Amino acid sequence: MKVLSSTAQQQVEDVLVEDQAISREDLNLLVTRAEKESIPLFGLLVDSGKVTNEQLTRASARVGKVPYVNLTEAKVDPAVLELLPSEAAERYMAVPLGEIQHRLVVAMLDADNIQAVDFLSNKIGRPLKVYAASEEGIRNVLKQYGTNINNDMADVFKDATDLDELTKKKEITEIQTVVQDSPISKALSSILEYAAKNKASDVHIEPLERELKIRCRIDGVLRETMKLPKATEPPLISRIKILANLKIDEHRIPQDGQFTIHVNNKDIDLRIAISPVIWGEQVVIRLLDKSGTSLKLEQMGYTGRALRSIRSGLERTNGMILTSGPTGSGKSTSLYALLNEIKSDSINIVTLEDPVEYKMDGINQIQVNAGVGLTFASGLRSILRQDPDVVMVGEIRDKETAELAIQASLTGHLVFSTLHTNSAAGILPRLLDMGIEPFLIASTVHTVIGQRLVRRVGEAHESYQSDAAETAAIKEVLGPILPKTDADIEAVAKDLGYEALPLGGDNAYTLTRGKDSSSSPGGYSGRMGIYEVFDVSEPIQDLILKRSTSSEIEALARKEGMITMRQDGFLKALTGKTTVKEVNRVASADSA
Repeated sequence: MKVLSSTAQQQVEDVLVEDQAISREDLNLLVTRAEKESIPLFGLLVDSGKVTNEQLTRASARVGKVPYVNLTEAKVDPAVLELLPSEAAERYMAVPLGEIQHRLVVAMLDADNIQAVDFLSNKIGRPLKVYAASEEGIRNVLKQYGTNINNDMADVFKDATDLDELTKKKEITEIQTVVQDSPISKALSSILEYAAKNKASDVHIEPLERELKIRCRIDGVLRETMKLPKATEPPLISRIKILANLKIDEHRIPQDGQFTIHVNNKDIDLRIAISPVIWGEQVVIRLLDKSGTSLKLEQMGYTGRALRSIRSGLERTNGMILTSGPTGSGKSTSLYALLNEIKSDSINIVTLEDPVEYKMDGINQIQVNAGVGLTFASGLRSILRQDPDVVMVGEIRDKETAELAIQASLTGHLVFSTLHTNSAAGILPRLLDMGIEPFLIASTVHTVIGQRLVRRVGEAHESYQSDAAETAAIKEVLGPILPKTDADIEAVAKDLGYEALPLGGDNAYTLTRGKDSSSSPGGYSGRMGIYEVFDVSEPIQDLILKRSTSSEIEALARKEGMITMRQDGFLKALTGKTTVKEVNRVASADSA
């Protein structure tokens, strides 16, 4: 927040009152408080919620006689963004808006600072027409630089004829020369930087007959990012192989590797999977950015009965806690959150992972390496000789690993692991399919988790009343658990982990949907978990001994109070965190 002279500050205060952004009475109270506590008034105005940053910026611009523009939801043409390099835009907090009479129109955070304007003008060698904008507005436009990847590629591949010629050469030495050239390095850097800035979890490089398609998975949804000339495929994939320390002359069998990149002042680990397909080699790059991931159970979306069941299971000193879901559903993150919940100097925690996704202090983590014989099974045998209290096995993939994990839990260890199943109840029959005896499963597994990830509603959103179809779906899924009368609301909401919930018999429900913007494509931004958790009670143990199906186990778990993933998702939709449509996309109707 800028420091203004007392005269200018008084003028801004007068403009805020004149624009009815705040009443004179409220303003005087905050002025008195700011003077008493020796804190900046403008910061207090925004923090108090009485005045928005946008209103304050507009008032300051009016006093400074600088034109103002609101950019919080603006979308700037990619061609306009090219008028000012992203490095200069970020450094000077200035974004381009267009051109007028050979002058570059920019919005700046410090628009009334003549020296800053002159310095930027000299830096880029063009006269400027300056507007004032808030920090939020400018950052909204800065994010759009990350989406301008196709233009970034134009210069890299403008000499495609040379690349066509180069791809005809088969010698490995020549390929190595190609991939070390700057155009390919810049291309790969641009793709990975785009993915990192947009918080993509995966990058898919897919060869087609006449071109190379690049897709990114952002918030769980694959989106086509760009297409490259077919000629770029061999050198680009060879470059990835070199960085991942893979064989660049091997094109017939799959290869796996990893390397690290540095973007936005943070390191991001990349897992590389290369497979031969009919038109070349497909590359899938998984980005493991730990900086933005919370390992707090509540922040991940666990609440109410599910949270109580998990914390009850963590109090035990032996047995197994298992989590399930498809690839990319956040299972590993859940396991790390469980470890984070219990880690202390008084217990020895050892993990066996492939790969080690989060490096945590206070935990002994082992990386699986099948190439030297360190598999989940052999590693688990070694772990049990290290006097562990808690063991985490990244994934139970076969009977041998399952048997060892169960033996560990029988001999006084608390064991965490994951399986690939469609629901929490499916874990128990899955272990039976692996050949594990029912009595072993019943006596060791005590807490089971099923999960998916849904997209969160973005910051810019609006409320609306559910239509007939949404109302019917909510009543069908949540009818048995929503409060029946006003007297029940507080108790039911507390039991389910929410401050308030609507009545099950309402004719319509208040829901939330996001507004599409550059920072929230489709109205969504980020993801959260929806979960189903149950304890393996004695009646469920009896079903396991009878080799019952997952549907029978789930029916009993629900009868005992389990909230299903779909129910958890709908509850989060009712509280404005996600949408009914998103929950239906991720959690199938048969999980209701």
